[in-house]
Amino acid sequence: MQAYLYLAEKDKFDDVPEALMNSFGQPEFAMMINLDKRDKLAAVDINKVKQSLQSDGFFVQLPPPPDAALQAIRNKNEKL
Repeated sequence: MQAYLYLAEKDKFDDVPEALMNSFGQPEFAMMINLDKRDKLAAVDINKVKQSLQSDGFFVQLPPPPDAALQAIRNKNEKL
């Protein structure tokens, strides 16, 4: 699963629910981003991230669901 867990502080998992941590497994540091110096993020609304970090202490970015047409092509190619 290509999901990202944003934290307000590096390695501060105190606010992340145990069930969510269990579904992620062992977290792996990917990058540090200064959201104050950015206007946007590539795949998610930066304002939602900032709001969630302030209110909840974390934000989860899940990958978008696969497009149905693209999935149909992938399924067809797997049969070849």
